[in-house]
Amino acid sequence: MNYTSLSLSKKKLLVLFLLLNYVLISQAQEKHFTAEDASYNNPALYPKGLSNLSWIPETDFYAFTNEKALIKKEATKETSDTLIFLQQFNQLLVQNNEKAGKGFPRMTWINKNEFRFQKGNKFYLCNPESQRIVLLTQIPENAGNVDISESSQHIAYTLDNNLYINLRGEQRIISDEKNSGILYGSERVYRNEWGISKGTFWSPDGTKLAFYRMDETMVTDYPIIDITSRPAKVNNIKYPMAGMPIHHVTVGVYNILTQKTVYLNTPEPSAHYLTNITWSPDNKSIYIAVLNREQNHLWLNCYDVSTGNLKRILFEETSPRYVEPENGPWFMPANPAQFVWQSERDGYNHLYLYDTSGNLIKQLTKGNWEVQEISGYSQKLHKFIILSTKDSPLESNIFTVDIRNNEVRRINEEGGSHSVKFNSYGDCFLDIYSNSEVPLKIRLNKLNAKIDKIIFTAENPLKDYKLGETTVFTIKNDDNDDLYCRMITPPDFDTSKIYPVIVYVYGGPHNQLIRNSWLSGAGIYLNYLSQRGYIVFSLDNRGSANRGFEFESVIHRHVGMYEVEDQICGINYLKQLHYVDTTRIGLDGWSYGGFMVINLMLQHPQTFKAGCAGGPVCDWKYYEAMYGERYMDTPEENPEGYQNSSLLSKANCLNRRLLVIHCTTDPVVVWQNSIDFVQKCIEKGILLDYFIYPGHDHNVAGKDRAHLIKKIEDYFERNL
Repeated sequence: MNYTSLSLSKKKLLVLFLLLNYVLISQAQEKHFTAEDASYNNPALYPKGLSNLSWIPETDFYAFTNEKALIKKEATKETSDTLIFLQQFNQLLVQNNEKAGKGFPRMTWINKNEFRFQKGNKFYLCNPESQRIVLLTQIPENAGNVDISESSQHIAYTLDNNLYINLRGEQRIISDEKNSGILYGSERVYRNEWGISKGTFWSPDGTKLAFYRMDETMVTDYPIIDITSRPAKVNNIKYPMAGMPIHHVTVGVYNILTQKTVYLNTPEPSAHYLTNITWSPDNKSIYIAVLNREQNHLWLNCYDVSTGNLKRILFEETSPRYVEPENGPWFMPANPAQFVWQSERDGYNHLYLYDTSGNLIKQLTKGNWEVQEISGYSQKLHKFIILSTKDSPLESNIFTVDIRNNEVRRINEEGGSHSVKFNSYGDCFLDIYSNSEVPLKIRLNKLNAKIDKIIFTAENPLKDYKLGETTVFTIKNDDNDDLYCRMITPPDFDTSKIYPVIVYVYGGPHNQLIRNSWLSGAGIYLNYLSQRGYIVFSLDNRGSANRGFEFESVIHRHVGMYEVEDQICGINYLKQLHYVDTTRIGLDGWSYGGFMVINLMLQHPQTFKAGCAGGPVCDWKYYEAMYGERYMDTPEENPEGYQNSSLLSKANCLNRRLLVIHCTTDPVVVWQNSIDFVQKCIEKGILLDYFIYPGHDHNVAGKDRAHLIKKIEDYFERNL
């Protein structure tokens, strides 16, 4: 036997196997995104977590669902129990005259034995151990603003403009308003500024309901045209523009036991905003962060809910720019006479410990970083658990704050974007996170017990797709600030070639494009563009989030000025790169980003070859009062700032290809913005490309979004 020949044959087979394996892997990584993929219509492209992940109250168990069953696991053990199979759950649904589902519905555990779920307009309780489903209650099919008390299971909801309560089958009418301009319990109060996401607020014991009453009769009707009917009709909305009358808001409190409503004696509603409604733990008081219309003076007021009278003003905050409260008092579980207040008063969002008389006990956190969230509190350890940017403004990491000595300590190893679910004991949490290398992981941590383990790791949903390289880095602006940037190069990037660039921009407050999260915050759409041969670049300029009050508020009375300066610093950086085609730089953005696209093209007409601006604010006097006046004051108070930020007066500067896109029923940036810009272009003889999406709101959603993606791609293909 020739052993040498045999050895060579084995080597050839091994080489052939490795070559074949490489080819198969390479083919698997050759997939490209479609426009449908880039429009959020392919769930398979997003990391999968654990559905219905939640702690079971008053236990050390957490629960989740998969395709087959509802599972529970104990935090300290590796074993798991099946509570109920989907097949069994569906049988129970059918017995209750409901259709079987392909999966479990969204569920909320209300005690250690039962969870609540919703099917249409019906609410059920399920005890998986006894395999029993019972109807909790039913509300009208067209009910809105549904709010459930977790202690009493009473349900508040609205029909048209009135407020109702369902007491496990008994329906009570809280308001009987005939004037359609007066709304009760609406979540649209102040157009959702200051963290407002609902219009009703249950007391901790579920026996009282606080609610917003919003009188919009003094606000001018704004026409939204509905072209789906023949002939078209007008649907009026209430849209208070900057400097114009705002809606008047008051707060009522309905007592289920007495069946009476008491209104709080809050300040004059035409000149004040009522934000961050918070109940006291004893159900006797309500705290409201009252803001003047100028938004530079805050009072934290405490009201007696039995009389409506003001009990005390705890403290005030002022700023030469603005004060923006987004969180109410966070009461200490073991000491309801103390609470934590979040404030940017020292330049960064930090925690302050107060007593209910309004005395500041101490500042709990301090430094050039932001507290993003209070996630929980451990009474046993005397520690808050917070999310914070302490280690990086690109990350949300988990820290403990010891209220005894103010020690701040990070308790997660992998940096990234974290969120936390705490158990009812406050000693154990689930950490759901991602970063640029991790699609999604879930970690279980038991404080002070040396239990820290990964319980779930998601597969990479993009492993078969051909992606370019994403890099995150900083450059300096003219004021020596660090500006975070992200660059996505095309697949098969070759530094000996030159490439066109698309700059994707937002630039406004409360937004951060670059994050240490999956895909570095870029999403599928920007990677879709990079696959088509573009370098895709983004920069978070001054005015963006998580960098402190000065960095964000510098735009006050001058929106569009510092943002443009910083974006041009990014453009100057790009122009230094030998692989960038400096004659082919384009811009893309929506909403504030649309405003930025047009602004950049008008202020720097020779820099950009083409741009796509969606839903753009073209003149800030057309934008709503709450947001607009925070950053610009009123047109009467700041005429120069409004004039300088207006795109209408600069339309004659446009000399490159610009596509403006607007949705015809946009209730956020009203259509009038871009229509007036079109009119100015006509008057100046400027050729502008314009496209509308009939019937869509502030952005294009659903199946039509793929058309939007194709439209933008085609525009850059033709003009960039």
